[in-house]
Amino acid sequence: MSRTGRKPVNLPDKVDVQIDGYNITVKGPKGQLSRELPREMIIEREDSQILVKRPTDSPQHRSLHGLTRTLIDNMVIGVTEGYSRNLELVGVGYKAALQGKKLVLNVGYSHPVEFDPGIDMEIEVPSPTKIVVRGIDKQKVGNLAAVIRRTFPPEPYKGKGVRYEGEKVRQKVGKAGK
Repeated sequence: MSRTGRKPVNLPDKVDVQIDGYNITVKGPKGQLSRELPREMIIEREDSQILVKRPTDSPQHRSLHGLTRTLIDNMVIGVTEGYSRNLELVGVGYKAALQGKKLVLNVGYSHPVEFDPGIDMEIEVPSPTKIVVRGIDKQKVGNLAAVIRRTFPPEPYKGKGVRYEGEKVRQKVGKAGK
């Protein structure tokens, strides 16, 4: 049996969960998330826990078992604590700034690059070379951070570009001179 799928999802006191067939809605102090879950899984609520069970031991049901439990757990964590992803800008003259809610990046192009975070997402710029993306949906936070990184990914010779905080960039050896 799936180790992840077997674990129950614990619900804090301030979280309200509505299970309507295969749709689940989680409300908490930071907001509300809804999602349609795989129809094959059996989702039960017992007191302050949610249990996910699978009907058979087929490979597809086994893979959906852990996935379904993790999706529910991510929703609960999102509405209670939220998610954040940190990015760094490395390079001479590379900087980030906020104009209202929009993020404006100067990363070596002839024009500034703008990003609109959208609804229930937040972008913070604590310093000109650091960006923090926050939100309650783990998938949206990771996706927005990836889109921002994709504007100028770290290049392998000098390491310049937008990277995740703590990301190690493998440096290549440059052209050898005589």
